[in-house]
Amino acid sequence: MSAAFPVLMRKVYLWMTLALAITGFTAYYVASNEAILTAIITNQIVFWGLVIGELALVFGLSAAINRLSLTTATLMFVLYSVLNGATMSFIFLAYTASSITNVFFITAGTFAVMALFGYFTKTDLTSWGKILMMALVGIIIASIVNVFTKSEGLAVILNYLGVLVFVGLTAYDSQKIKEMLQQAPDAGEGAQKVALLGALSLYLDFINLFLYLLRILGSRRD
Repeated sequence: MSAAFPVLMRKVYLWMTLALAITGFTAYYVASNEAILTAIITNQIVFWGLVIGELALVFGLSAAINRLSLTTATLMFVLYSVLNGATMSFIFLAYTASSITNVFFITAGTFAVMALFGYFTKTDLTSWGKILMMALVGIIIASIVNVFTKSEGLAVILNYLGVLVFVGLTAYDSQKIKEMLQQAPDAGEGAQKVALLGALSLYLDFINLFLYLLRILGSRRD
């Protein structure tokens, strides 16, 4: 294990935590600002612009990481966190603030346990990744179909499956990030970009786990 490994792992969780804080602040700010919220709700161009912008950033960052400077990649991650916060602002309209807080801490605890499991386990979780990604694709396809069928029973099943998938992905990604960063000879820009992508993976795991748990445990507003 290189001397750079602890430094890089700290950066992974620092970047992830920073992104979550930015997303949370942005979501709360947008939900509290009637003008911005109305613009997103009533203007389909604004809403889909946010969604497409998010997808373009996350795929662009992942695909072009080797060609980007660390500063540019970090700014793209921050911008993605802001856009994601804007689209997530709707949870404050759908769920009570207390239930959002409770589910956040439940998510944080679950995430921490699975991340630690992935980090310390001696079991190779590579096979998990393939199975979980196939399951995730299935959930996405079924969710799209359910937009038209509007089956409440299927929605409940998909929510529980979503929780299982992202609990598993948290452990898998944690182990994968550890293995990649252990091979880094130093904490140079190349290794830090790998750490940044690791932070993005764990950030996405946390956000999706939170949203699925919120659908199951959250208390909706009257």
